[in-house]
Amino acid sequence: MKLAIVVPVLDEADQVSARLQALAPHRNGGVHVVVVDGGSQDDTVKRATPFVDQVVVAPRGRSSQMNAGARVAAALGADTLLFLHADTHLPAGAVALIGRAIDGGADWGRFDVHIEGRHPLLPMVATLMNLRSRLSGIATGDQAVFVRRRLFEAVGGFPEQPLMEDIALSVRLREVSPPACLRQRVTTSGRRWDRHGLWTTMVLMWRLRAAYARGADPHALALRYGYRPRATAALAIMAKAPVPGLAKTRLVPLLGQAGAARAQRGFILRTLACVRAAALGPVTLWCAPDAQHRLFRLLRERLGVATRSQPEGDLGHRMRVAMQAHFDHATGQPWIVVGTDCPALTPAHLQAMADALLQHEAVVLPAEDGGYVALGLARPCPSVFEGVDWSTPQVLAQTLQRLEAGGHSWVELPPLWDVDEPADWQRWQERPSQA
Repeated sequence: MKLAIVVPVLDEADQVSARLQALAPHRNGGVHVVVVDGGSQDDTVKRATPFVDQVVVAPRGRSSQMNAGARVAAALGADTLLFLHADTHLPAGAVALIGRAIDGGADWGRFDVHIEGRHPLLPMVATLMNLRSRLSGIATGDQAVFVRRRLFEAVGGFPEQPLMEDIALSVRLREVSPPACLRQRVTTSGRRWDRHGLWTTMVLMWRLRAAYARGADPHALALRYGYRPRATAALAIMAKAPVPGLAKTRLVPLLGQAGAARAQRGFILRTLACVRAAALGPVTLWCAPDAQHRLFRLLRERLGVATRSQPEGDLGHRMRVAMQAHFDHATGQPWIVVGTDCPALTPAHLQAMADALLQHEAVVLPAEDGGYVALGLARPCPSVFEGVDWSTPQVLAQTLQRLEAGGHSWVELPPLWDVDEPADWQRWQERPSQA
């Protein structure tokens, strides 16, 4: 058995290091650990990285995160998957127990659960959960579900829904074979019971499960559970073709024309991957001088990337046209425009921008050089692109002045750095060794 442990996380910086270190005794024999971050806005990714084989970012939500982790596990050669919540501890010998179950013919299974918390009746709750699971053949995520990877893929993985994804997967798997119900116990946190009250939480969960069994919409149930929906936004990437002599010209003294063009190509691909990983909404690559460069054609034809040619004019005019193209055809969805020069940009930054647009008309992700990496708008604001001295340290200040003059509410996120000058390139090259 080649096992991969998939751990979905979100804003777990305070606990993630200790939780992942606790997996060390289970990693003998080539067991892989894959952490899938849902766009944390704290140091979760940084703190998790030293203790796992791989950290990836996926759209927020346990379904999408665990499905993404399963794909990484497949690339690592795993034939068995164990889905482990970040606040759940495995029992001693867990990997051997799973191995014996799989070798004994089980296609999937789960552990019994112990709930760790303050309320004296939590052991009763855990006993009822274990009994219900054993009688129904339905597992919950807190019970650390394991499954043969090929079966997981065959049933389509976790359905993309914000709640009851564990029940839905169990139903799919149960149609193939019953689960192996291991009596050894994982220990999971009882913080929700402690925070909201044991009886209140139990009654709520009973009602939600009953409603789900009657066919209620999982998204509506998630709102009742307290789930915060992911904010969405359309994204526009302003990209200049990687043509030697025209792309990243300030890097030419260091890299040469061909090297600067290769750098630009890499930045475009990195930004596109980041934006698509954020999965906030439709993505359009706005291409300069037009969309006919072979890289843009390749992205369009092989990856299905929507491309459009940038119009002539200064950067402000080109972004204004891209903004208007979105709001002329969209139904209330916010819009975010991003350049390709910031290798520090992550899906979490973009998610934070989309979240900010739920309550503000604009959001700015500044650059350390006085410009901005990305700008988000909840509604059209043409004036924000007018009268700005582009490619100068005054861009951010002038943009904020336009927002203030128009009476718009906005939020300014912590700045990032982008790559324009040779010193920036050196900083980028040195960054991996500093991480």
